[in-house]
Amino acid sequence: MANYNRIILVGNLTRDPQLKYLPSQMAVVEFGLAVNHKYRTRDGQDREEVLFIDCSCFGKGGEIINQYCQKGKPILVEGRLKYDTWDDKQGGGKRSKHSVVVDNFQFLGGGRDGPSGSGSSGTVAAPAYDSGSSSTETQSRGPAPARPAPSAAPARPPQSPQPNAPQSAPEAPYSEQQQFNEDDIPF
Repeated sequence: MANYNRIILVGNLTRDPQLKYLPSQMAVVEFGLAVNHKYRTRDGQDREEVLFIDCSCFGKGGEIINQYCQKGKPILVEGRLKYDTWDDKQGGGKRSKHSVVVDNFQFLGGGRDGPSGSGSSGTVAAPAYDSGSSSTETQSRGPAPARPAPSAAPARPPQSPQPNAPQSAPEAPYSEQQQFNEDDIPF
């Protein structure tokens, strides 16, 4: 039987991110996400329910969330569900909860001075981390390259090469490590 565990959520942070470091010096940030669901009942009343979700992100992605996000900021997260169980210290028996381990995220809203909720500003992929094991070893695939935002310009038909036209060099693929200036980051 096949298994599939993916979740995509868009919501607002319920608290400021909390950055910690594992003994292996891997960064981990934990934050809460509030996702609203609006609906209308049979008798025409508008209702809204709010779902609160705990999220965690590892590595460079977690450091970026910690640096640029704060309570109330909208964010899109993609990841997998994780089920945690523990014994209550006050003798309440077994406790459990679901949380999201974030693999990719995208900041939503305007720039630093722009209005919130008016667009998007970049996608970031977090490194893979298997927190299901008891050790703090990581399954590192290395940092994922940043992807450029899709262009809104219409596609042009391919042009046939002209004779005697100089050939341009192909673009270099994304490197594993990219350096960005603070001014180049759009959020």
